[in-house]
Amino acid sequence: MNKNIHVVIMAGGTGTRFWPYSRNNKPKQFLDVLGTGRTLLQMTFDRFKETVPYENIWVVSNEIYKDLLAEQLPELPSENILLEPSKRNTAPCIAYAAYKIKEKDPNGVMVILPSDHVIFKEAAFVEVIQQAVAHTDDERLFTIGIEPHRPETGYGYIQFEESEEEIKKVRTFTEKPELELAEKFIASGDFVWNAGIFVWSVTAIIKAFETYQPELAETFQEGTGIYYTPDEVKFIKSAYSLSKSNSIDYAIMEKSDSVYVVLGDFGWSDLGSWNALHEIKTKDENENVIEGNVITYDAQDNYILSETNRVIVAQGLEGYLVADFEDVLLICKKEDSGIFRRFVTDVKMEKGEKFI
Repeated sequence: MNKNIHVVIMAGGTGTRFWPYSRNNKPKQFLDVLGTGRTLLQMTFDRFKETVPYENIWVVSNEIYKDLLAEQLPELPSENILLEPSKRNTAPCIAYAAYKIKEKDPNGVMVILPSDHVIFKEAAFVEVIQQAVAHTDDERLFTIGIEPHRPETGYGYIQFEESEEEIKKVRTFTEKPELELAEKFIASGDFVWNAGIFVWSVTAIIKAFETYQPELAETFQEGTGIYYTPDEVKFIKSAYSLSKSNSIDYAIMEKSDSVYVVLGDFGWSDLGSWNALHEIKTKDENENVIEGNVITYDAQDNYILSETNRVIVAQGLEGYLVADFEDVLLICKKEDSGIFRRFVTDVKMEKGEKFI
């Protein structure tokens, strides 16, 4: 990769579907989820630190994580940590990064990825990114599609037009389909999982913002001359107060006719839920993931985690999550990741913010 590559790591999520392990004050991207000695954020940073200069690696996150970011990524210059004053989803986050990078390197190419995904085949991943980078121009927007291994209902899907080219034009995007539809997607052979990883030139994405989100473009364009100065923080507070919450998928990708996908298969998981983590963890002979002081009887396909000194004895459970922390004990079906938002909302209302 060359010096014009700018890696933008999005690290503002709260990891609700990983509660109670992931909390508001320390969400999953700041945790050593895989027991490697490095957090998910650090592992994402590590993928690029040998090929991209530190001054070209950017992290966008909420301002409440300022100290955690400095602690976990001490190598990054402070101006490369973009702090959001409020949650506005991925479109404003990417606009902020694009307009700031444009001022420093108008010919730059952006590689944008979440901070909390797992990639097991690093070399294959880098190859796919390089492929996308090599095809960037002033128009095309690239997304990375993962070859699907099963009819997953928790991921978005990208349909592409068949071609012999290594890059393929995107036909449609579909958000988290029902199982029957997901099965049809897999059978058709022209759908891939949407990894939420993007590659494009600064010129192309700014052109797209100006075309499809002119108000957002104007808001962040007004920061020209203010970025990299002490007034940036004040400007960003104002810009975010004017920006609507919107994802880059809805704001740009589903509207543009210049979207292409590069297919990859590099051992990817978005670690979006306990169930996803169960899939990649080491299991016992009964498909249980056991972490802590646990004894099981007639138990299958469970994730049992204890971060306390309590002994957990589990009998007759199948497909359950048991997560035992000092202040919270959660017992639920591990597949039902959609219910976690309700758990978090109800606990916050009935028991208090300190448990969230």
